[in-house]
Amino acid sequence: MAVFTTGEGVALDLPIARIPTRAAAFLIDLLVQAVILNVLTAGLLLLVFQLRPDDAWVATGFLLIFVGVLAGYPIACETLLHGRTPGKLALGLRVVRDDGGPIDFRHALTRGLGGTIVDFWMLGGFGAVAVVTSACSPRGRRVGDILAGTVVVHNVSRVPYPALAVAPPWLAAWAHRLDLSGLTEDLALPVRTYLTRFPTLTPEVRHNLGHALVIAVCGRLRVPAPAGYPPMHILAAVVAERQRRTLAPAVPPARQPVTSTAPRTQEAAWVLQA
Repeated sequence: MAVFTTGEGVALDLPIARIPTRAAAFLIDLLVQAVILNVLTAGLLLLVFQLRPDDAWVATGFLLIFVGVLAGYPIACETLLHGRTPGKLALGLRVVRDDGGPIDFRHALTRGLGGTIVDFWMLGGFGAVAVVTSACSPRGRRVGDILAGTVVVHNVSRVPYPALAVAPPWLAAWAHRLDLSGLTEDLALPVRTYLTRFPTLTPEVRHNLGHALVIAVCGRLRVPAPAGYPPMHILAAVVAERQRRTLAPAVPPARQPVTSTAPRTQEAAWVLQA
């Protein structure tokens, strides 16, 4: 498993595809490429027998077919099938960006050219470079993945919707007035992890870790922590406001007054909701 932080600042855990599974998918794609190559070559031979062109044109035609199948096949498939090829589709694999998002033609083109030139064929020693780089990479990335900024993951089941924080109504107005520019991802990620795992933590860890995170967050934001509220309420309010601004920056928030009679002990009611 690896953590991918999306553009909305939400962390997703996705299983990384390793060498055995990727090798099996590659072999399936190689068989499909061989069939396509044989069909196109047979078609070119028919044209040669009928038209009898110059030898240079014949050699150029064979070269275009060979390079087109090797490089064009993965590029076209991953672009049209959103990060999949027939081999990856059969084994439940998918190419995604470093942040877990879908790839586009630019990523597929970089991966395809990197695989043809470096990883597998021209300089790759029939896949030796791809195997070595994937084995040395924590996320199993070959050279084409590194150049394109992509990762191959298992995608048999649908990627779950990211969990979004829900702000306590009595702290929504306070969070709305915050300047969140100081809350960087290195601090937001442990806060989201704390909120996600809150139901599984012991009461002592909930208090101590939450108190430490509140001090760190409020110190980074340069504001005093609201007095009398549990750490989880404060952290949920900050994260919810941050996600609201990221996901819907043009939508004004619903202003809710801060009430002094709000319940302050029902912490479990304000855990992340999917």
